[in-house]
Amino acid sequence: MATPSMTPLHLSGNTTECQNAQLLVSLGEAAQRACRIAIDQLDKNRAQAVLDLNHQVQAEVIDSIVGIIQQHTVSDKFKVEQVASDRTYPPKYQVRPIEAQVTELRRIFPPLGSCMEKLSRRPLLEGAEAWFAIPRWQALAPTYNEAVEMALAALGTRRKFGHRLAGRLGPTFLRQSERATLAENVLLDQQQGQDIMVLAAQAGVLHRGRSARRARVAMAGNEFGLGAFAVTCMLLTHPERLSSECGLMIDCGGDEYSFRGDYTFDRVPLFDYDIAGIEFSVFYEDRARDLWGTPSGFLYKMS
Repeated sequence: MATPSMTPLHLSGNTTECQNAQLLVSLGEAAQRACRIAIDQLDKNRAQAVLDLNHQVQAEVIDSIVGIIQQHTVSDKFKVEQVASDRTYPPKYQVRPIEAQVTELRRIFPPLGSCMEKLSRRPLLEGAEAWFAIPRWQALAPTYNEAVEMALAALGTRRKFGHRLAGRLGPTFLRQSERATLAENVLLDQQQGQDIMVLAAQAGVLHRGRSARRARVAMAGNEFGLGAFAVTCMLLTHPERLSSECGLMIDCGGDEYSFRGDYTFDRVPLFDYDIAGIEFSVFYEDRARDLWGTPSGFLYKMS
């Protein structure tokens, strides 16, 4: 049986016909100019050598052009909000099989039902580290905020846990980002009727050292930040992810937080770890530190 293909599903939609035409003109002119410059530097023998390697040279030219274009697809916005970081995951951290994750989630949250575990047999998309099981928050609570509280409460029964935002997670304080909500709707549509979503994701190292808002604009077209609910569920199924003071801490860039509850959403929820255990608090979305990384999920077209 053939391995199913995985095609990224971009949240902002496909390019427009106008954009395609402009790109073809702009890049075509650059490619032709580069070829003319290169040809002018050849003599007869070297020109023949290039012609003899026609297919190989064509392939290398294509790869070079694609690579250069990809280098310039990441926005420069908030570029200064990034610092070097060598933090990584604790040595004991290892992603469990999706079936084990689902079993643990059902044990913690008995109302949870179906899950399309077989999706985890597909190849991973670029950027993703593993497949994670994340409950559909609607299967647990009437609102996202209540679901976050429920997940944090479950975490508090299993770990040493400092909840610095207790009583301050209502809708005036915490909300999902627009991009995270859009991605969630796509997942719900693709995995209709399932209580537990199967998500290709990375646990933070891809965006380590970046401020939350720098991480958001640096994400790929099919990538989105994970919020407090998804991250808490990841910690419930993978407690080793936060188990070392030297490991990479987590900011929940898929959520936005208003410190005063006045709808000024300029901060981001985060998880720290020290000898006292896990702490859940907030930090400014425009501050970069080497301690944290932003977990993210990746969307793909279902075929």
